[in-house]
Amino acid sequence: MIKLEQLKPGIIVKVKDILPDEQVTVVAVTWEGNDAVELFYKDTSGTPHTILLREHEGSLEIVTEGLPWSFDGDGGMFRLVSEAYRIQLAHLFDPYLAVYTSKVDPLPHQIEAVYKKMLPLQPLRYLLADDPGAGKTIMTGMYLKELIVRGDLERCMIVCPGGLVEQWRYEMYDRFHLSFEILTLDHFKGAIPINPFMKENLLICRLDQLSRNKKIQEKLEDANWDIIVCDEAHKMSATFSGNKLSTTARYRLGKLLSKRTRHFLLLTATPHNGKEEDFQLFLALLDADRFEGRFRDGVHRVDPSDLMRRMVKEDLLKFDGKPLFPKRYAYTINYVLSNSEKHLYDSVTKYVREEMNRADRLDKQRVNRVGFALTILQRRLASSPEAIYRSIQNRRNRLEARLQEELVKTKPEGEMDLPISFLNEEREVLLS
Repeated sequence: MIKLEQLKPGIIVKVKDILPDEQVTVVAVTWEGNDAVELFYKDTSGTPHTILLREHEGSLEIVTEGLPWSFDGDGGMFRLVSEAYRIQLAHLFDPYLAVYTSKVDPLPHQIEAVYKKMLPLQPLRYLLADDPGAGKTIMTGMYLKELIVRGDLERCMIVCPGGLVEQWRYEMYDRFHLSFEILTLDHFKGAIPINPFMKENLLICRLDQLSRNKKIQEKLEDANWDIIVCDEAHKMSATFSGNKLSTTARYRLGKLLSKRTRHFLLLTATPHNGKEEDFQLFLALLDADRFEGRFRDGVHRVDPSDLMRRMVKEDLLKFDGKPLFPKRYAYTINYVLSNSEKHLYDSVTKYVREEMNRADRLDKQRVNRVGFALTILQRRLASSPEAIYRSIQNRRNRLEARLQEELVKTKPEGEMDLPISFLNEEREVLLS
């Protein structure tokens, strides 16, 4: 039973006392005072009728709230819903949807990696180790875009060295229209404590910022991700020293990230350092159970073909079958140094040799620092005369600045500035 207030156009009702065997459709309702309505309705044949209802209120019964179908809905909303549903199923009709909805011109090896290697893996635990220049960033963006289109990705975090965060952010937005937020310390400041790993769905983080900050890692442990991408993943290294496993802070971060995500993608152009046991530790970031324990030659066999792809530049081709990169030739070219170049080379070589001998008498920590600096100096010499000139000039400027600071500290209060000639003498002694 219903009340008169429930009568409205479009519903189908029964009026038992008047039309016991017929259902009528309400067309319009007009109130007559406070306790009666004039009901305009159509019978099953479509003939219009009018009836005044008051005392028959108790005999009303709703059959249905309206017609099973009608065309009086919001057209704009219907178009929006249908378009959303079409996009959700678009990958079934266009297998390369990410290619056509992004600003990229992919190459054959990129399409093969994304659509034949990576997308079929559920979940994805993968190492993409193509040579530099193969476009690992492009392949990652295509894969992320495909997951979003298929409704399999909402939360994504990219972890990379600090110098690459802006590049990643630009590439993802410019080519794939994905707006990532870069994690900074400002995200952890404020009167109200907020976990940015819970708040942000698309986030780019600096590798060392995460690996060195325990408080940030504690907040990271509270969040789960659909996919985490690690660029320059070879930095997450570990090794065996005798029978003892030595892990870096970056490697321990990699273990943590692996547990907080469903899909885990590692990117590097140098996955192997020549030690099979270290490589197995690296692969343990993707599959800890499979690569558990120390690698023993002749006992263990590592076949990571289902976990990684490695293509060198010689294997990369264009669509017409031509090589993507020109063939590389390695050979030595001899050339004769001029007198001034010979004098520079001999002087720098002598300086490096003498300073190396002096460095051997220092403590171990200082020996490593000095040795590294001298090695860089030799490489700059081999690079070009301009490079070694700039290095020597920068070193001279730093020494002069240090000398000036020391002279200011040791000058008695009230004494006049030292003469330029004295400074020049001291500078020559220091630089020599």
